[in-house]
Amino acid sequence: MVEAAVKSAKAAFPIWSSKSPLERSQILNKLADLIERDLEAFAQAESKDQGKTITFARTVDIPRAVYNFRFFASSILHHTTECTEMATMGCVHYTSRAPVGVAGLISPWNLPLYLLTWKIAPAIACGNTVVAKPSEMTSVTAWMMCKLLEKAGVPHGVVNIVFGTGTKAGEALVCHPDVPLISFTGSTLTAQRITEKSAPHCKRLSLELGGKNPAIIFDDADLMQCIPTTLRSSFANQGEICLCTSRIFVQRGIYSEFLKRFVAEAKKWKVGNPSDPTVDMGALISKEHLEKVRSYVKKAQAEGARVLCGEGVDSLALPTGNQKGYFMLPTVIAKVKDESCCMQEEIFGPVTCVVAFDTEEEVIERANSVKYGLAATVWSSNVGRVHRVAQRLQAGLVWTNCWLVRDLNLPFGGMKASGIGREGAKDSYEFFTEVKTITIKH
Repeated sequence: MVEAAVKSAKAAFPIWSSKSPLERSQILNKLADLIERDLEAFAQAESKDQGKTITFARTVDIPRAVYNFRFFASSILHHTTECTEMATMGCVHYTSRAPVGVAGLISPWNLPLYLLTWKIAPAIACGNTVVAKPSEMTSVTAWMMCKLLEKAGVPHGVVNIVFGTGTKAGEALVCHPDVPLISFTGSTLTAQRITEKSAPHCKRLSLELGGKNPAIIFDDADLMQCIPTTLRSSFANQGEICLCTSRIFVQRGIYSEFLKRFVAEAKKWKVGNPSDPTVDMGALISKEHLEKVRSYVKKAQAEGARVLCGEGVDSLALPTGNQKGYFMLPTVIAKVKDESCCMQEEIFGPVTCVVAFDTEEEVIERANSVKYGLAATVWSSNVGRVHRVAQRLQAGLVWTNCWLVRDLNLPFGGMKASGIGREGAKDSYEFFTEVKTITIKH
């Protein structure tokens, strides 16, 4: 299957790469229009397949998938190359960029079409052809998109989707000698295997991995904004977003008040049938994942931490048809030590830990004391402080007094075990093209 897909992509590359950026841009825009036309059908499918709420699929996943194509359709028209002159040598130097070839793209199950298109759009905009493998757990919207490719004018073989497991289809793609670059979003453990398997071929890698993201809330924070935003950053999409907040550090002077208000608001979140538009949280991806998330709560309790709401504390009332589903309440844990697995490991579910801190210096050190470095949020009304703290946090993205506000022009990616490389207008363009320096003596 992968062999046939790579062969198809390789055969399509000469024609697709020879098209002008404007021609490719027009096709990307047409594909965006077609997905937008079918937005409701895509949203319904994404919600049923992944477990996320229909509201989240309608307002976040599918609109962002549409925007991914529109954004890269536009940005590919506006890149510039470099040129320098060496008058004393009678030389002019300039750079040119060309597509690399067949791109291997592997996307995760949490934001299926959103993250698949975040890879496909820049890859094909730059003139590459692709073999993409969506997660075997959430591949319905990828299949639906396939049916629109021809209508959009995407030539046969430019976008190839393979359906299968990571150990079979994913590994075959990573190991294929005719796939010179791999873009992967998923777990750090899988990324280690990808790195090992691709090393003999010296492949170009973009790895967007896990996070253990801190929120740092100083005593001058606006809690009216901070609490609802931090609830969202902790529990949106059932906490199944790599950017979700799972460690909340609150300055001691406001710790008790914050905790009381945060827990009270978390208890108001409605968990239930994902197709109910009034629901805040849907189901987790699988039984195995639900058990894994629950196990972290049990470990925290065994270590002496206090579960203030959610798992094992409050009862979950589900509609009759959903009682065997993989649902879990928003869970808040306090009195947890920094070295606890709940403060060190990515849980990837609706669980967040709230701890107190005293000084700026102390909280920076504690926030940085994990192997991950993807994102962080800082809450304070002191402009000098937010700049100072943001500079010192080991995170690829730092939001202050907000969360998940994204400009796709700017780099996206993490430090440390949260990944290698960046994605965004310029970064994706550089990743999906080869640069050449040409010198002309006159």
